[in-house]
Amino acid sequence: MSSAAGAGARFTLVLPVQSAARAKSRLVAPQGVDHAALARAIAADALTAVRACDRVGRRVVVTSDPVIGPAAHERGDAVVADPDSGLTAAICAGVARAHRLDPDGAVGVLLVDLPALTAADLAVALDAAAAHPRSVVADTEGTGTVLLTALAGVELSHAFGTGSAARHVALGAVLLDLDLPRLRRDVDTAAALHAATALGLGPRTAAVLRDALCTTTPR
Repeated sequence: MSSAAGAGARFTLVLPVQSAARAKSRLVAPQGVDHAALARAIAADALTAVRACDRVGRRVVVTSDPVIGPAAHERGDAVVADPDSGLTAAICAGVARAHRLDPDGAVGVLLVDLPALTAADLAVALDAAAAHPRSVVADTEGTGTVLLTALAGVELSHAFGTGSAARHVALGAVLLDLDLPRLRRDVDTAAALHAATALGLGPRTAAVLRDALCTTTPR
């Protein structure tokens, strides 16, 4: 498939959001910050950025969270119940819905532990992705995956988990080496949250952390 074939493509993005009661188990919230509230705020900020991105045509939120799910539905997202069998099962359920919504469209998976994400950075990444049948954007460390895409008619072969960026390249995805730290800064630890804070947090995450930011340090 040539780069022209993907030019102007609008993607259906699958957005898995783990229930806040179980999400971010490695992330130690700053003192005085409710862990579930922080997890929901991070996801909500990322989802808001996705909704504002004009390269995203449809959004499929896969979640069993009782707050995130209804809020996503109210904002026009397709919501799929999380099978609660791990990330791979959640992504498979979301991709299946994405193909039903737009059988001939481009599709992607974006992990939403991205509290500094902006619509503009996501648009840059999707513009770059439109030039390749399959593509992957790695996290800041270069090992995990934050975004995986496939153009129309191309199977979205996915293998998320530790070290997934290399596996996605092995499955045929082009690694997009993009200078987009706000997109690539996922948050699984207190140190990563500290780094995201330096980049600029979304409003919900900032609000949850407001009283703790001055004492938040990497752990």
